[in-house]
Amino acid sequence: MSKNEVRVRFAPSPTGPLHIGGVRTALYNYLFARKNNGKFLLRIEDTDQNRLINGAEKYIIDSLKWCKIEIDEGVSIGGEFGPYKQSQRKDIYKKYVFNLIKNNKAYYAFDSNEELNTMRSNLKKEGKAAPQYNSISRSRMKNSLTLSSKEVEERLKRGDKYVIRILIPRNQEIKFKDEIRGWVSVNSSSIDDKVLYKSDGMPTYHLANVVDDYLMKISHVIRGEEWLPSAPLHILLYQYLGWETETPNFAHLPLILRPDGQGKLSKRDGDKYGFPVFPISWDQNDKNFRGYKEFGFSPDAFNNMLALLGWNPGNNNEIFNMNELIENFSLGRVNKAGAKFDFKKTVWFNEQHLKKMSGEEIIKNFDSGLLKSFKREYLISVANLIKERAKFVNEVEVEGKYFFEKPKIYDEKLIKKKWNDDNKFLIKELLFEITNIEVFSANNISKCFNDFLNKKNLNFGEIMPILRVIVSGIKFGPPLNEIFFLLGKKEIISRIKFALKNI
Repeated sequence: MSKNEVRVRFAPSPTGPLHIGGVRTALYNYLFARKNNGKFLLRIEDTDQNRLINGAEKYIIDSLKWCKIEIDEGVSIGGEFGPYKQSQRKDIYKKYVFNLIKNNKAYYAFDSNEELNTMRSNLKKEGKAAPQYNSISRSRMKNSLTLSSKEVEERLKRGDKYVIRILIPRNQEIKFKDEIRGWVSVNSSSIDDKVLYKSDGMPTYHLANVVDDYLMKISHVIRGEEWLPSAPLHILLYQYLGWETETPNFAHLPLILRPDGQGKLSKRDGDKYGFPVFPISWDQNDKNFRGYKEFGFSPDAFNNMLALLGWNPGNNNEIFNMNELIENFSLGRVNKAGAKFDFKKTVWFNEQHLKKMSGEEIIKNFDSGLLKSFKREYLISVANLIKERAKFVNEVEVEGKYFFEKPKIYDEKLIKKKWNDDNKFLIKELLFEITNIEVFSANNISKCFNDFLNKKNLNFGEIMPILRVIVSGIKFGPPLNEIFFLLGKKEIISRIKFALKNI
């Protein structure tokens, strides 16, 4: 492995389904890794055992698979830096946290929940806006900084519950360069002494995150901006552990905002506005939440939409497949400001990608009965014709239903308006002309229509809409000559005759 190899990780917690904000974080990590010939790791951060949701880990893996985000190392495939699940790395962290204590960079805290609540309450009474366990308040608490070494030793021998907290220095500037936001400077007095090691013997996110990133040789930490306040603490941990020269580059991504721009997009917004916020379907408490996959979105369109929620290519291009995203992506073009989610634009992305899909790809979504009943070439031709007017891949089969069976119902409004004796007579005359087409090609069918309209001195809207309805049942669709050509002369004649007798 090259010392300068790009290695990134996506490290979700399996405490619920993967939100599209999380998928975008995974996507940006993946694009950055592929652009730089690096590696993309999937690590599961399950240190908070009480909040784990059954099935969430599998859901994360399945979601990434549907999104075509390929894992190079991780929980699902392994690798030389495993295990990639933090609960399986429990013993690894002990060495580092006790090293921090040995070097006076962390300390034992024996405070009960009641004592912590009293401390916070007293600080509030003293007018402290954010009551914290920090460089000032820790002097009032029961910890290895205030207790004698003998008492600390006795408490440990006795098995008293404790946590281990980081020792944050007072009034020290902590600076780091963010790949998106530039230089960030935070005074240590605004940071509290976070818990690094819990009473159950599990590390907290902060310790496990830093230790794992170091041991897995992560070069770039690309994550959501909600982690920006934690970055100074992580910078300190790298320093305290003697890994300052191995500190990764940080990049904190902007939020995905609600459609109105007021706050972070959430599941509740999806419920409110009727759009999915998960990549694939999620079942919980007897309720099903449909994902983008089930809505009929293609992975390419979904990724395209997500990529442009916070990143711009520097030109007017909007449509990208995965390879094109990889080629164009850079952290330097990721915005600082949050990006408003627009579901209508998301649908538009899907329409554009659907147009680019081959009929071969589209019919993979067709019902197995259709695939058995019709020739593959016919189904591909139908898909290529219908896709130009469909929004979703799963609409193509539905919208093209009349290619697989005669219409059972006809557009009621148009029939009521146009189906009269005069038009019936014109349809009979046109049927005669259609019957006489020798080579039933799209061009010859179109010529037959035009010649008939000219001969009868009719415009297209007077007779052709009714012809479309009696053949397809609906008044909108692909060019009529293309429909006729695909259905074939025999089927067209049969449908027209049926309509003349039965409508």
